[in-house]
This record gives sequence, C-alpha cells and structure tokens, in this order.
Amino acid sequence: MTEHVPGSNSVALGFWVGVGSRDETPKSAGATHFLEHLLFKGTKKRTAFEISAAIETVGGDLNAFTSKDCTCFHARVLERDTELAVDVLSDMVTSSTITKDEYETERPVVLEEIAMYEDDPGDVAQQGWSKRMFAHTPLADPILGTVETIAQMDRRTVVAHYRKHYVPSKIVVSAAGAVDHAQFVRYVKKHMGTWVAGFDAEPIPPRVVSAGLGSRRDRSEPGSHIIKRPTEQAHLVLGVPAFPIRDERFWALSVLDTAIGSGMSSRLFQEVREKHGLVYSVQSFRATFTDTGAFGVYAGTRPEKAKQTVSVIREVLADVASRGLGGNEVEDAKSQLRGASILATEDAQARMSRLGRSELITGELLLASDIHERIDSVDLDAVNSVARDLLTKPLTLTAVGPFDRRMKFDTSAVV
Repeated sequence: MTEHVPGSNSVALGFWVGVGSRDETPKSAGATHFLEHLLFKGTKKRTAFEISAAIETVGGDLNAFTSKDCTCFHARVLERDTELAVDVLSDMVTSSTITKDEYETERPVVLEEIAMYEDDPGDVAQQGWSKRMFAHTPLADPILGTVETIAQMDRRTVVAHYRKHYVPSKIVVSAAGAVDHAQFVRYVKKHMGTWVAGFDAEPIPPRVVSAGLGSRRDRSEPGSHIIKRPTEQAHLVLGVPAFPIRDERFWALSVLDTAIGSGMSSRLFQEVREKHGLVYSVQSFRATFTDTGAFGVYAGTRPEKAKQTVSVIREVLADVASRGLGGNEVEDAKSQLRGASILATEDAQARMSRLGRSELITGELLLASDIHERIDSVDLDAVNSVARDLLTKPLTLTAVGPFDRRMKFDTSAVV
C-alpha cells in the first residue's frame, strides 16, 4: 500500500504485522512486545548495531510499536534510501535469529520498560481501567505483560509466537511520501521474494469476536477501583462500553467524543477546568477495535478534589444524555473532525499509518473525501441517540492516588 505525496523528499514506510497483545495466551502474555524488542537484536546478516546504524547513518529514523491489535516496524528515510529501509525492515521481520544470549540480554530491558510505565500514574490508571472495562478478555491485559509473566517466559514461547504470527498472510507493507508504487513493489519483491509465495493475496480478515467476549455486549465491571500511590495528583479514568470500529454509529460517537472532551472548547474543559478550576487536564477518548469498544474520560486533579471532579464530570455526561447536544455543538465538532483529518495528511508518517492500519485492521481504506462524507452524514439526532445509549450506563472508574483503598466514588448510571 503506497501513497505518493507531491513535493516530499522522504519516505515513511512500515511493516505491519497482524498480531497484538490481544492474541496472546496467559502463558505468552507480553510475548508480542518482547518480540518487538528482539527483532532489533540481530538477523542472519546484521548485528543489532548494524541494524540501527544502517538507517541512522543516512539520517533516517527506525522504530517500532506494539498495540493490542497489531505490531509495526517503521522507518523514515530520504527518497534515495527507500530500498535500504525496505531491506533492513524486511530482514528484521523475516530473519531474526533470537539467540539465547540476545533473549536473556533483552529480558531485563523489557522489565525496565514495565517499571517505567509503573512509575507513570496516568498509565497505571489507564491500564487499571482497561482491566475492568474489558474484563476476562485479552484486551484487559497490559501490552507489555507483567513483571511476573516476563520473568517466567522462556525463549521457546517467544520463538513459537514469532513463527506462528510472522507469516506473509498477516503482514501489510505501507509507504507514503516520495514513493513510486511500482518501484516500491519491486523493492519488496527483491528483498522478500523468497519468503512470500504470492504478492496478490489479501491479508487475513479482521477479527470478528475477540477471545473471551463471546456474545456479551457489556463485559465491563462497573464500579470504582482504587490504586493507592503516594502521588501529588489523583489520576481518574472513567467510562462505559461502546461500539466496534465498523459499527454504523462509530462516526456519531466520534462527533460526540469531540464535542464532549476534545480541546478547550469542549463541554468537559469548559465545565471542569474553566468553570470549576478543578483540573489542569481533562479529556474524553474512545477505544475502538473490530469487535468492541469503549468511551471514557481522563482527568488529573488534587486528591482532595477527586470526588468533586468525578461529580462534575458525571453532571456533564448526565446533561448530554438527558438534554442532548445543541445543533451548533454538533456542527462545530464535525468541522473539528474534518479539519483534523486534513491536517493529518500533512504528515507522511500519518499517511503511512493510515494505509497500513486500514488494510490490516478493517480492510477498508477511507480517503479524505470518504471520511468527510461519513462525518457530514452524522446528524444531531444520531449523536444524541448515541449519547442516550452510552451515557446512561453505570460507570467503570479507576482512581490512582493517595486514597484509602476502601474509598468509593459514585459510578451509578448518570440518568
């Protein structure tokens, strides 16, 4: 998948693999992210130093990330170094050696990364909330695994994970910038031709139902959960189950999310920060997957103001659920979404990501005109219908701070 960007002198490219933390078993929890690290450690023809030096010495960037539903190895280089980047990334993805020494050297590095996130109370709150929002499914588990799972995981488990999931049918290669499609395909064929049986195959279909979800619509665990930490600020995450990414109500939810908590003109910012002065940061968000989703709110406040902050947030949600948004709010939110989609096209990395994720996760590539059409099709009634459906459910809340673990927040349905 490629997109030529006129006037660009660089190319952003990514190798997208259809495996994320949600594809792990309890025994392999954290293996996907661990494997992401290991693919930088060496291949049959390059050492770890040679992998990084190959891209960095030509002024490029090389990195990777693991999410709940995919893994991506990506680079950005000058146009003249496009083939080099294809060579390096394909080598990493297809020919990692994962020796015993490399494995044992990298294990403490992954444990240090887990420790780093454990020191961030905002991340702890988000993970604690996910654990209860997606309870009893792999989506509830941390992407990095835990200290316990990584400490006990053996090399054979990670190698088996690599061999099972790093196969041609689960990989999409995308590029954007100063790229010619035919030439790019020749580069990929040259460096992956012996590994790929055919280049005309479609990737694996998007997941329909995640393991453990079954037919249950609401699998969350409503209520409040306290994680006691000696922090100066309380970190609050609260929300409700929502829709999958391909649900017809997804775009109405996007408009609702924007109006409620995206930017300084949003309902939450105006009420919680501007009117009551309770927070520095407050925002809403949506987590969407092919088979499920969630809508939530994050806020950071002084511990003694935590209950009041949750109360004001609930009041905002209750008002939207019962009275709805106004027509001007919906139109402003739609305009904001359209503008953001256009601004995203200014960045080659964002374009590359849109290509790769769209093909791998949903199988549907939306052009800017398609996105604008979907946004424009959302009307006031659709947005307020979604608000009534979602914002009248009991809340799932996680609070991180210097609280008594027996402390309770009001998480009952707001209407």
